[in-house]
Amino acid sequence: MTITQLQYVLAVAEYKNFTLAAEKCFVTQPTLSMQIQKIEEELGIQIFDRTKKPIQLTDIGLKIVNQAKNIVNEADRIQDIVQHQKGFIGGDFRIGIIPTIMPTLLPMFLNNFIKKYPKVNLIIEELNTDEIITKLNNGHLDAAIAATPLNEDKIKEIVLYFEPFVAYIPENNSIHNKKEIEVSDLNLDEILLLQDGHCFRDGILNLCKNVNKSEKSNFQIESGSFETLIKLADEGLGITLLPFLHTLDLSEKNKTKLRHFKEPKPAREVSLIYPKTELKIHIIDALRSTIAGVIKGAIVFQNVEIISPKPIK
Repeated sequence: MTITQLQYVLAVAEYKNFTLAAEKCFVTQPTLSMQIQKIEEELGIQIFDRTKKPIQLTDIGLKIVNQAKNIVNEADRIQDIVQHQKGFIGGDFRIGIIPTIMPTLLPMFLNNFIKKYPKVNLIIEELNTDEIITKLNNGHLDAAIAATPLNEDKIKEIVLYFEPFVAYIPENNSIHNKKEIEVSDLNLDEILLLQDGHCFRDGILNLCKNVNKSEKSNFQIESGSFETLIKLADEGLGITLLPFLHTLDLSEKNKTKLRHFKEPKPAREVSLIYPKTELKIHIIDALRSTIAGVIKGAIVFQNVEIISPKPIK
């Protein structure tokens, strides 16, 4: 059997369809099917149950796929070792970034990184945390930037910085006149939230799990952007919480409505995450170093309490 044949097996296992797997592998469907059949004949077993729709792995097929992942990863590592020995930092590098980090952090480091490492072709996707975890585990991302800890067995986390939550409180709100606020000052019914699927939303819900909430609210508003939440708050519809970096670009007028929490400030932990196989670790290290160089002047908070990004169950 060959590495290419194993890659075909992994593609079918992921997409559960021979035609789609062939498209993803840039070969014809008959070619892919023939190569997989060769492996099955060589081993004397069936990897896939073709009678089911979608196609399913057999019991022995599942074990073979798990081993094939290890073999393909180790084969990729050989190229990694050679590039590292040569001091070469280049090639395609696929990175995912969650939506509440992408617009603030990416502009801070991207230009510096591409100037310093012009041979790296960054392929950047905005993805939610669940999508990132799936793509990292399936080998479709090399790394990602997300709120942590995620406690995923197959993923490593390198903390980049701690980013405090900051409250945006218009003048008409009862706690606007406070210089600093506490979590107990919040009323969950007043907080305008991001849509479901954002880990920053889950962080806020975790932060506010013990604060005031009435039995019934007159309305419920959720949005996909902080800008919308700020405008709704300015219309007197409530308050919202923002990540610290997002507050830096607000107008001077809007900055007067920001209120920091008393120490220890509730914050999210932002990390560079990647598979434990550590493929392309030389690029991962270069990315971490670049981000560390630009972020240290913007984030200086130390006395913080990390709020989990995982949803409450």
